[in-house]
Amino acid sequence: MRRRPTQLRPTRIEPYPTAAPGSVIIAQGATKVLCTASIAAEVPKWLSGKDGKPPTRGWVTAEYAMLPGSTSERKRRGGDSRGTEIQRLIGRVLRAAVDLKKMPGVLITCDCDVLVADGGTRTAAVTGGFVALAQAVAHARAEQLIEQDPIHGPVAAVSVGIIDATARLDLDYELDSRAEVDMNVAMNHAGRFVEIQGTAEAGTFDHKQLNRMLSLASSGVKKLIKLQREVLAGC
Repeated sequence: MRRRPTQLRPTRIEPYPTAAPGSVIIAQGATKVLCTASIAAEVPKWLSGKDGKPPTRGWVTAEYAMLPGSTSERKRRGGDSRGTEIQRLIGRVLRAAVDLKKMPGVLITCDCDVLVADGGTRTAAVTGGFVALAQAVAHARAEQLIEQDPIHGPVAAVSVGIIDATARLDLDYELDSRAEVDMNVAMNHAGRFVEIQGTAEAGTFDHKQLNRMLSLASSGVKKLIKLQREVLAGC
């Protein structure tokens, strides 16, 4: 069935059993990403307290990788510049969801491993990564590693673009490969933008088109956040 330009791909977020306190698989169309969140009772050295004092903040970071079988041609293991850029994006967006001062001395690392890549892997990693992060925070509170709930609210992300002069939501690989404009948009539960990455792949775009893409992204993120809340309510 052909999707309307304003329609998200079928999206599922499901808990997935691993040893990590936060663990889900997110599927958007054919794209599948395993998102886990692990807890460590130590923060990076640059956040450590001075003169032996305990740290006053915690930290949230992310790692991202495409597994060898995620694409038609085997993806080689190991880091690359694209993966580094994406994991920095994921970390920035997830940190926008928490008050780091309410989780002093606690480091949460969200690992996002792409099982199947069919477009939108970084945005799926953000959306699934938040659910895993929230699960890990709940575990840390149950273990009394964190006293107060540090989560401001959900964050999610989605891709948008211009294909054949039409603004479209949630690009799969086939659409992304033909996009005149490609954009990734991350937003929080209050409808505020956290990060926007956009470029004209084959042409330019004007204010009207930009506003249309941002409007589409906003509607998509609202639906994704609703799904995140439903999944967390059932955990």
